[in-house]
Amino acid sequence: MGLINLEAISQDDGYPPVHQWKPEFCGDMDLLIQRNGEWIHEGSAIKREKMVTLFSRVLWCEDSQYFLVTPHEKVRIQVEDVPFLVTQCECKVDDNGRTFFAMQTTTKDQLQLGIDTELELHDWQGELLPYITMRYGMKASLHRNVFYDLANNYAEEQIEGDEVSWWIESAGKRYCIGRS
Repeated sequence: MGLINLEAISQDDGYPPVHQWKPEFCGDMDLLIQRNGEWIHEGSAIKREKMVTLFSRVLWCEDSQYFLVTPHEKVRIQVEDVPFLVTQCECKVDDNGRTFFAMQTTTKDQLQLGIDTELELHDWQGELLPYITMRYGMKASLHRNVFYDLANNYAEEQIEGDEVSWWIESAGKRYCIGRS
C-alpha cells in the first residue's frame, strides 16, 4: 500500500470529486476516527489540524465501511461511530427573516440545518442521539455543547401518555432532538 498522493486531491473548493473516483482497494490503514472527533494514526493522535481536514475531504463510505480515496488508491480506516463531529453552532437569520442554525465540524465543514443538512435521531449504544447528514450519506454527531445550544431553543410536545419529545426549528423545518 502506497502513501496517499496529496497533490491528486487538492481542489480550489476544498472538496475533491471523490464520488467520481473508483480506485482498487489497496488494504487497511491503521487509522481510527474516534467518537470525540480525534483521528488516531498508529496509536497517536494526528495533531496537524490541516492534515485531518485534508483526510476528511477524501473520506468515502461504502457498505458501512470507511475509506480514504484518491484517483489511484483506496484504503480502509476504522470509525468508532460517525466520522464527523459538530463542535460549533450559531443561530442566524436568513434574508427572509427565518432563523436557522449554522454549524461547523472539527474538519471545518460549514452546514446550515434545514438548508443543506438534516437532523435525525439514531440509536448509539442504547441511547437515542441527534446526528446531522453530511456529504455522500455520511453523518456527524453533535458535541455536547452544540446539543445544549440547540436545547436552549427547543419546544416541548406531548407524544403519547407520559412520553415527551423536544423539537427545534431551523429554516422553517422542525427537528426532534430528543424524547423521554
